[in-house]
Amino acid sequence: MYPVLIKIGPLTIHTYGFLIAISVLLAFIFIYRQSKKYGLPSNKMLDLAFYSILVALLGAKIFLFIGNFSYYIKYPKEILSMARSGGVFQGGLIFGFLFAVWYLKKHRLPTWKVADIIAPAIALGHSIGRLGCFFAGCCFGRACSLPWGVTFKNEYAHNLTGIPIDYPIHPTQLYEAILNFINFLILFFILKKKKFHGQVFSLYLINYSIIRYFVEFYRGDHPQKAYLIHGASPYTSLSTFQLICIIIFIIGISLYIYLRKKHV
Repeated sequence: MYPVLIKIGPLTIHTYGFLIAISVLLAFIFIYRQSKKYGLPSNKMLDLAFYSILVALLGAKIFLFIGNFSYYIKYPKEILSMARSGGVFQGGLIFGFLFAVWYLKKHRLPTWKVADIIAPAIALGHSIGRLGCFFAGCCFGRACSLPWGVTFKNEYAHNLTGIPIDYPIHPTQLYEAILNFINFLILFFILKKKKFHGQVFSLYLINYSIIRYFVEFYRGDHPQKAYLIHGASPYTSLSTFQLICIIIFIIGISLYIYLRKKHV
């Protein structure tokens, strides 16, 4: 763990925030290059990405606030902290998507062609962002008896996020980082071979829903109220986030079938 990257006097740069900035930069570079390659206005595409990120951050924070209402009512300033957590990714995805649809219609850009370029960039950025979670100690896992269980030691991060520091836990941040990067590679490959507009974006929704659904079994940072069903084990439980994954998965499958039939 390395929650603070640089600290010089009053200046503190958190590793989480730094890696989020890197993830955004790489996503922008990807979008810019692919936009030029596929004949889309790169400046408008970058504007879309920039404003979508701002709206997505708002959505992520709103979902975080709702999921931890009692905590943030007591500590309202914490909701603005990027050191503790950027928010709930699914909330950001929903808000960012709704804004993007509005933006695309306003500027008369081809919705699904644009979405196919944006999707791999999201997966790439998310992968790097999860590395930031690992260094910060947020989004941590439950107790782990497997050889790759990680025992964290940083008391500062423990006080900041509540991560356990006295026993090995699942490195769920790394699970998502690796799986999201694999998702990026898959989507990037399909982007070059796609048979209809919207194929890549639909597969992103499907793939990420599967990734997050199964990683949820190993998360250890959710409060009791985050579970709709709390069984004897994580595998017989259902969290709110898993329900959202199921909904997004169904949307992704439906969208894929609809757009493929429309193309035919």
